[in-house]
Amino acid sequence: MSAAKELEDAAGKYASEAIRLDSQGARGMAIQMYQKAISSLIKLAKLYPDYNLNRLYLDRATAYQERIKALTSAHGYSIMESQTGETEHEVAVGNAPQSPQVVQSFKASYEELIIKEKPNVKWDEVIGLDESKRALRESMIFPIKRPDLFPLGWPRGILMYGPPGCGKTMLAAATAATIDGYFITVDAASIMSKWLGEAERNVAKLFNSARDMLKNGAPSVIIFIDELDSLLGSRTQEVGGEVRARNQFLKEMDGIIDKGKHLHLYVVGATNKPWALDWPFLRRFQKRIYVQLPDKEARIAMFREYTAPIKLDPEVKLEELADITDGYSGSDIKDICQSVQIKVVSELFETGAAHDKDAQPRAITLADFKEVLKKRRPSVSGEMLRAYVTWTENFKAL
Repeated sequence: MSAAKELEDAAGKYASEAIRLDSQGARGMAIQMYQKAISSLIKLAKLYPDYNLNRLYLDRATAYQERIKALTSAHGYSIMESQTGETEHEVAVGNAPQSPQVVQSFKASYEELIIKEKPNVKWDEVIGLDESKRALRESMIFPIKRPDLFPLGWPRGILMYGPPGCGKTMLAAATAATIDGYFITVDAASIMSKWLGEAERNVAKLFNSARDMLKNGAPSVIIFIDELDSLLGSRTQEVGGEVRARNQFLKEMDGIIDKGKHLHLYVVGATNKPWALDWPFLRRFQKRIYVQLPDKEARIAMFREYTAPIKLDPEVKLEELADITDGYSGSDIKDICQSVQIKVVSELFETGAAHDKDAQPRAITLADFKEVLKKRRPSVSGEMLRAYVTWTENFKAL
């Protein structure tokens, strides 16, 4: 992949120089550097058309092209099309006023990638998922309360996997709230989208920030990485920046597992595609927890919670609703309750009754739920569920 690495490095070099020149007001030379960066990005996308970061490369190229257009239109530069179809720029003499706020938007910002917070999510707000809760208590809550009872240490890497919309983020937040810890939320896809020499540095800064928080008195820190497969997934094609970011993450994980045995610093990853993770990274997550679709009791509890603010017909039985929504995720059930509410409110508007400020929607019936369910299938297919079961049989670690 040397050709890809050369193109990536070239694009990074040209873009960095363009940003520097742009911020200094040297618009003519900046345009030339932006154009060279665009050319390198397009060549990279054409060379590897199936590469999964192509969209990000082209988005960045488009951003640079828009900056070129802004410079030329605002400051009298002329643009002409070459015979090859590429845009070339004839740069006029003279400098334009600086626009640092525009230039800064091209730079990868660590602060854009994370959210630091102390969550206020209670365990009882996470409905069901008893096995997942137990695994998290054993791995994170108990060691913080009585570290002396864990002479062999405790897991630092925890992977939560399963269908979308089943509560992985809520579980992590509730754990952080229970141990009075800080919760750093990171979007892995965003880290990788900052590919232009920044992804590797942002990974290192992420872990350094977490260590600093512990040094400054935080009882514990949880780094929660959503869409973990975007960062650590298997690749058939890789370029330099991505390889370096992944290797940096591996180094940081080894650091907290081997050298930080008494630090309450945890990396909790969430993914809907555990089979996409590379084994060298997967084994760093000592706990691998399957966050499953809600069972019947959990679905009853969800319907009880989501229908509490709305008016139900007395004949509606939550147990029956739970039976007919077998295979639906928690977010599916919430959406179903919202849809039936919208349905009866729409009737109020369609009849004109909503003009009366005292008018209220009719009670929601079981037939309303069944009508909505005819148009809404579960977001998780049977084939996906079988894939989760197969992967769990091979890699589950509770």
